[in-house]
Amino acid sequence: MKTGARGWGLGARDSGLGIRDSGLEIRDSGLGIRDSGLGIRDSGLGIRDSGLGIRDSGLGIRDSGLGIHLTAVALALVLLMSAQTAQRVVVARGLSCPERALLCSASRREPPGGRTARSGHVPQRIISLVPSATEMLFAMGAGRRVVAVSSYDHYPPEVERLPRVGALVDPDVERILSLRPDLVIAYASQTDFLAQLERARIPVYLYRHGSLADITVGMRDLGTRLGLAEQASAAAAEIDRGLMDIRTRLAGKRRPRTMLVIGREPQSLRAINVSGGYGFLHDLLNLAGGENVFGDVERESMMVATETILARAPEVIIELHYSDRASPDEAAREREAWNLLPAVPAVKSGRVYLLYGGELVVPGPRVVLTAQAFARALHPDVLPR
Repeated sequence: MKTGARGWGLGARDSGLGIRDSGLEIRDSGLGIRDSGLGIRDSGLGIRDSGLGIRDSGLGIRDSGLGIHLTAVALALVLLMSAQTAQRVVVARGLSCPERALLCSASRREPPGGRTARSGHVPQRIISLVPSATEMLFAMGAGRRVVAVSSYDHYPPEVERLPRVGALVDPDVERILSLRPDLVIAYASQTDFLAQLERARIPVYLYRHGSLADITVGMRDLGTRLGLAEQASAAAAEIDRGLMDIRTRLAGKRRPRTMLVIGREPQSLRAINVSGGYGFLHDLLNLAGGENVFGDVERESMMVATETILARAPEVIIELHYSDRASPDEAAREREAWNLLPAVPAVKSGRVYLLYGGELVVPGPRVVLTAQAFARALHPDVLPR
């Protein structure tokens, strides 16, 4: 992570990390063991009980549901990573499962858009560290104002030519400042980064998302901030119409009991992450005519054991993969992993569906495509595959 040279988080002289005249309190250590921006404990980049923890954390390398060695899955789960990365325990049918708070970017119950830096100036040089917000900007016609994006932005295609300035856990402050933005869209959880922007007097729009409804509400709020209220409202209305069309076409249809798998270790049934009963993916599954078998668990995601899956007995399994495509052989191997649970109704009836696409986990303008993909898997008689 880059945070500048002198006067910022990492000074340039007289220490193992260049810590002179800097914002890091270095107490008896070259790494600032406590109370520092790079502290090992109780910090934003801590090794334990933190957002980048090595064990038992939201992006943990061990005992986690991410399968970090799979690049595509790792990328998608970083996109989904929550500010609340500390581990909790959720009980599903008597089994303790570590919660992986993957699917939100701030406190779940706060309004979308969150606390916004307002001024009379209409932003013309925008940096977005939030892929879903980036997609919203282009959808409402503000794409030409975007001067840089996060490391994980890949849509629309126009963003590929823009500078990359880090992401949720590694914003490149020096690069960001050099681009002279008049608005930065960031996650509310990036507290240290936000403090640096405040010192530099750079306006910030704090992005939050939670439910499906929050997407269009947030888009309208962002459009108002940019002086594009009418355009943002039109783009949001298009999303609402697309979702309503799916809901209407599926009205009255039987709702099969469905398990939505967010990630697992490749070609195995280890580290299975599923959608709980909260968040935009749960809402999309419900809209697409499915009944979430873990809908009674008010979490966005959780780890489940195979015993729990057997007990919940899903009739359909929808599994998300975040690469754009897979070879037929690769897809077949992934699907065959579920044959280890032949008693599960979805496996017995052959209703295990693997969906591929980077849009599947981005809570932005393309959620209609995700809803359509879910609906085709659940109700192929209404929306043919």
